[in-house]
Amino acid sequence: MTEKAPRMTERESKAWLGLINLVQLLPHELDAQLQRDSDLTHFEFTVLSSLYVSPGATLRMTELATDTAATLPRLSHVCTRLEQRGLVERVPCAEDRRATNIRLTSAGRRHFIRAIPEHIELARKLVVDALTESELEALANISETIGRRLADHRAS
Repeated sequence: MTEKAPRMTERESKAWLGLINLVQLLPHELDAQLQRDSDLTHFEFTVLSSLYVSPGATLRMTELATDTAATLPRLSHVCTRLEQRGLVERVPCAEDRRATNIRLTSAGRRHFIRAIPEHIELARKLVVDALTESELEALANISETIGRRLADHRAS
């Protein structure tokens, strides 16, 4: 007996392929803009953003990896590059001597803040301004729903 491969309806396929197209193209555009205007990759910007909003602009390496959906080796490599540029620093973790914290430096804070306007301008141009208010609200709800599913999947 042969099993049928799972299929999607035409509407499901259109939604799925549209999402895949976006998640492939959008990061490329964001990365190109950040590299051109701020000498940062999109991932480096994400790391700096996570640190910027954290208490004391500091996170344990494992927390930062979770926040940025990165492996520890990838994050360590990126933090080494950012550290060499003076944008972050590694500091001992007071609660766990085996752990390392990453802290945003004042130079890193200034660099991140200078990168924000062009980044927001592109986000508006490519996404926010292309949508009506109701579409924007729907996108926020959809993103939140899928984000929860992804978090649950990663946790299991």
